[in-house]
Amino acid sequence: MARSRIAKEKEIITLMIRLYCRKKERNKTLCPECESLLSYANSRLEHCSFGEKKHSCKKCPVHCYKPEMKKRIKEVMRYMGPRMIWYAPLELLRHYLK
Repeated sequence: MARSRIAKEKEIITLMIRLYCRKKERNKTLCPECESLLSYANSRLEHCSFGEKKHSCKKCPVHCYKPEMKKRIKEVMRYMGPRMIWYAPLELLRHYLK
């Protein structure tokens, strides 16, 4: 059975936040700020009004993130995006091909 689009997005964002916390912030485990961001991002994905027809958040006409969380997730994505080639090349490729 294929994973849902939302489940795939959750896996990617979880991987990115965990790697960001470990590589950029040098934490061995997820810090409270990153844990909060991960929880918030998963909640936003679960309640996405587009459901399985969701496109990337960057192109979405509905901005569901609070400004502070949007700023934090952008920071994570800016840092981890280019580095994903080393940590999860197949997921990165799938993400860009969708």
